[in-house]
Amino acid sequence: MAALKFCANISWLFTELSDFSKRICAAASAGFQAVEAAWLYDSDLSELQKAKEAAGVEFVLINTPPGDLKAGDLGLGAVPGRELEFRQGLDLTLKYAKALNCKRIHLMAGRIPVDSHRATVSREMEDVFVKNLSYAADILSREGITGLIEPINSRITDPRYFLDSPHQAAAILEKVGKPNIQLQMDIYHWQIMDGNLTQNIQKYFPIIGHVQIAQVPGRNEPDSDGELSYSYLFSILEKLGYHGYLGCEYKPLVSTEEGLGWIKRYWAQ
Repeated sequence: MAALKFCANISWLFTELSDFSKRICAAASAGFQAVEAAWLYDSDLSELQKAKEAAGVEFVLINTPPGDLKAGDLGLGAVPGRELEFRQGLDLTLKYAKALNCKRIHLMAGRIPVDSHRATVSREMEDVFVKNLSYAADILSREGITGLIEPINSRITDPRYFLDSPHQAAAILEKVGKPNIQLQMDIYHWQIMDGNLTQNIQKYFPIIGHVQIAQVPGRNEPDSDGELSYSYLFSILEKLGYHGYLGCEYKPLVSTEEGLGWIKRYWAQ
């Protein structure tokens, strides 16, 4: 069985440091060989490049811009009437991805409009998402980059997020039909939205392009008290031969460093 690889999500970990460049270095010092992040667009790209090179880490994943967070946006990929903004955001993400040699981009779907019912707008939003993903697939393929879509649970985390189950995501990926657009599995979200993790991981493994981890329900360290046995889940991924990274996207209970015992034990195996 192949050992799993982990990357530090520096939007969630090492937040004791305000600067992303410093978080990259802190992740490397803690033993991580790779990092990922949500949005880096307020950071100086040349400084991020310098920090990445100095730390000797791989940059695994970044998200497309959320849109206007103050106005309630969380991605634009499935939002009708915002197609041009989605393409502009993709261009910006590509600029950062190419500079950081990052080969995965999370193409954020976005939220259902306020006062709209999911069933009413679902077909229109799906059509927009499929078209935007098809456009992105062609752009990303020229750069050797994989696009990812991530279901986010609508029960607790985000009631209005459009993409809210692995089954919905898989159906959309089938419609897009592009091998470089794949599924991002955040185990925290999958447990809340559907449970049945063993079967869902096995069923969707062929289209999973990235994995993220956190305990349920607190979204803390994988070994913190909660519903999930990560030793079991890691063994499933090992047996399936997962060769990608597992993004550590969780909220440390105290400091990041104090909560890394779980990964140090895994590395010591």
